[in-house]
Amino acid sequence: MDSTSDWVAGADGYRDGWVVVLQSDTGTTRCRTVDGVDALFDLPEAPAVVGVDMVIGLPDRAEPGGRACDRAARQLLGHPRGSSVFSPPAHDVLGAETYDEALRRNRASGPDAPGLTKQTYHLLPKMQALAERMTPARQERVREVHPELAFYAMNNDAPVAESKHTEAGQDRRIELLTAHGFSPIESILSRLAGGALGADDVLDAHAACWTARRIRDDTAERCPPRSKPAPCNDRGLRMEIWR
Repeated sequence: MDSTSDWVAGADGYRDGWVVVLQSDTGTTRCRTVDGVDALFDLPEAPAVVGVDMVIGLPDRAEPGGRACDRAARQLLGHPRGSSVFSPPAHDVLGAETYDEALRRNRASGPDAPGLTKQTYHLLPKMQALAERMTPARQERVREVHPELAFYAMNNDAPVAESKHTEAGQDRRIELLTAHGFSPIESILSRLAGGALGADDVLDAHAACWTARRIRDDTAERCPPRSKPAPCNDRGLRMEIWR
């Protein structure tokens, strides 16, 4: 990890690519979209940490409820925010060309392996692009995060009651981000949000950036807890979610 960099970054995937929020040690914030993972990994600011709202450590065998870190995250968030943590597919599902093929591959990955939601299927291209480039060494810099866990931590370890898809929920998340060093968020939303890129995507990228800062400063928390080693998949990638 290049802890000497002045920048950290957070990224959230949307239909046409990734929305990225960067913040420097001086508080300067930049927000832009990039097309793919290569651009995400090679940002000109060379951020010390990139927090990515996407599964990085895919399991070798799918299990009901997902990985241990997914189950722990849901327990923290409770109902209904816990539903934002989905169960990732097995690694062998990557590359499936149809939903039926993805479903078959996931169920074949283990004795108790479940099916696969259509929502998860549509995320496969981004998961595959990350998986093709991720290594244990790169995972020191590129970490899996979850925006609702970040908002949970910002909100004094309590889930945000309102959905991020409502005006009240977005206003509350803007309040939390502003209180934790991000502004002016409204101008960024008016400039970027629209079409395929939703306001919730932009807010999630800000939350991912906040977690990236905490990771760099060694103040972040994790599922599983930092006191316990995170399990690794067969490619040596840790299966963990930071907040």
